[in-house]
Amino acid sequence: MSQVAAAGGTAPVDPAASRPRLVVVSAIGVAQILAWGSSYYLPAVLAGPIAADTGWPLGWVVGALSIGLLVSGLVSPRVGHLIERHGGRPVLATSAALLALGLLGLALAPSLPVFVAAWVVIGFGMGAGLYDPAFSALGRLYGEEARPAITQVTLFGGFASTVCWPLTAYLATHLGWRGACLTYAALLVAVVLPLYLLALPREAERPPKPAAAGVAAPGHVRPDQRTAFLLLAAGFTLAYGAMTIIGVHLLMLLQAQGLALAAAVGLGALIGPAQVGGRVLEMLFGKKAHPVWSLVASSVLVAVGLGLLVAAPGLAPACIVLYGMGSGIRSIVRGTVPLAMFGREGYAILMGRLGLPTLLATAAAPMVGTWLLEWVGPSGTLAVLFGAALLHVALVVPLVPMALRSRRSA
Repeated sequence: MSQVAAAGGTAPVDPAASRPRLVVVSAIGVAQILAWGSSYYLPAVLAGPIAADTGWPLGWVVGALSIGLLVSGLVSPRVGHLIERHGGRPVLATSAALLALGLLGLALAPSLPVFVAAWVVIGFGMGAGLYDPAFSALGRLYGEEARPAITQVTLFGGFASTVCWPLTAYLATHLGWRGACLTYAALLVAVVLPLYLLALPREAERPPKPAAAGVAAPGHVRPDQRTAFLLLAAGFTLAYGAMTIIGVHLLMLLQAQGLALAAAVGLGALIGPAQVGGRVLEMLFGKKAHPVWSLVASSVLVAVGLGLLVAAPGLAPACIVLYGMGSGIRSIVRGTVPLAMFGREGYAILMGRLGLPTLLATAAAPMVGTWLLEWVGPSGTLAVLFGAALLHVALVVPLVPMALRSRRSA
């Protein structure tokens, strides 16, 4: 807590009160759209043009994203410590600069090794600037009251592909893929960096606290909470790995269920609106309940959607909507459940620890999905994904009594 000199003494000032919450949330939300669009969602549009223009293998062009995600996972715990100590403003601002630097490297890359190295830089930027760091910044600012802010940021983020895929395609058509990367680098410097620096309040540094006897150090759970943390980490890791496989291979999976390519593309386009719809419903109806119930709803919706797609492909539109709603809510509970269960103290560090296995699974998922398609085929892969969704439900259910006990003890 910072101190402001006043006549006759000092008065504590809450940095969260130095900026209207709407300004902070809107700034982070707009920044998330451009951060996701210029990193995670970029290869979906540019991979083909890059491979065609350079002659580099398409597998390496796409695989560079996995390398970036691997880097983001490895730096995630350190990012959590930095946010816990210094606040979100400097870390998020640094992420914008790193993403811009990496995109500049992509635009100027004369060879594939330089292109991959640029994705390593982008990986550092993703690790410091996508959802987990944004949630950590909000948790440090608002503590247990951060849940609505986290939900609102995910509503912005849900439009990242909707906004940036058409924009990227337009830029690639008129400026080439290198010009598109340069444009995004300029947007990050001219828009995202100032948003973070101007809209987010400065926060006083928090020196690391030594753990008292019998009390867990910040970012570390108590022995009686360890099972809950492991269940949560395993569930998120499994869920995000499966979700990435679906995102990469969705069209092939839908075609394997007897759908034409045009129909598969149309159904795939429903996922984004369904994700936003799920987040709106969570914001409207879930705010008074413990967020663990939203986690249950998310896992059940995904499992039902995938199960119906396996058993009744004729209901594919409903399946995709259910799946999309569940995956949309999951983005919220990824930030709100750890905050509710383990508290504000050390929240950013804890999010960094949770982000490590989740991002590593996300990085490995495209390769795992390709292996599954080769060995068991599209229908078998869909069945495996449904099994993973059921396992996720099984991991989530025991968390309910643990979460409710943690609320009562608090």
